[in-house]
This record gives sequence, C-alpha cells and structure tokens, in this order.
Amino acid sequence: MVRVALLVRLEAKPGKVAEVEDFLRAGLPLVEEEPDTTAWFALRMGPQSFGIFDAFEGEVGLQAHLAGKVAAALMERAGELFSEPPQIERVEVLAAKLPVAEEDEEF
Repeated sequence: MVRVALLVRLEAKPGKVAEVEDFLRAGLPLVEEEPDTTAWFALRMGPQSFGIFDAFEGEVGLQAHLAGKVAAALMERAGELFSEPPQIERVEVLAAKLPVAEEDEEF
C-alpha cells in the first residue's frame, strides 16, 4: 500500500507550455525504471499550471525518486521552463485504489 507521496506544482513560463508538456511526457520512461515508484502522474491543471503526483510504499522509494533522473531533470530545467521554482510538497496517503498487478500464469 502506498503511504507517502509527492505533489509537485509547476507554472509554465509564457511561451513554454508545449515544452513543459513534452518534458512531462518524457518523464514517464524514466519513472518506469524506478521499481519503488508505485504511481506517477503528470498533470495539467490549467492553461499554464501543471503538476506531478507520485506515490510510494515508504521512505526508501520516495528518497530514491528524489535522487533519480526525473528529479534531476526537473531541477536542471526549472529556470528555463517555469516561472517560479517547483513547489514540492510531501503528502501522506490516507487511502488509495490502485490496479492489482496480474500474476504470471504458469502453463
């Protein structure tokens, strides 16, 4: 069960909306390499407002994600893409519904 998460709020600079969308979409393959990231969502919340929500079973997964490629890329490109620094909030997950992984069937 996921217990901790990050909510990241991002505000695109004028003229950078398409680049922010592309940047967020490009993050998915990087996050798929993170075995301890249980859920990851790139969000558009308004004309220039974006976000990332990611969830983890515990502190180990959260810290690995913060030290990972997506976080590094976000901080590296923040000044270029966003009108203010990313607002990263750590949140506690009280309840969640996630898909159940299907077991491999043996033949």
